[in-house]
Amino acid sequence: MSRAGPPGDRRLYRITDAMHLLSLSRSVIYEQIRSGRLRSVTQGRTRLIPASAITDYIALLEQEAQH
Repeated sequence: MSRAGPPGDRRLYRITDAMHLLSLSRSVIYEQIRSGRLRSVTQGRTRLIPASAITDYIALLEQEAQH
């Protein structure tokens, strides 16, 4: 299993890479996708997380932490 670098190294991340980047479990990643808090795209049968979606999700968490 490869570890992904910080957002910006690649444009699209597999779910397992997003799990490592965000330190979240697979089920939490899919829960965030279902709730609309983490954007994803599909290519064929593969679900991918855009690097911009990871950045936006981190910004959302930081914003929520300030309230």
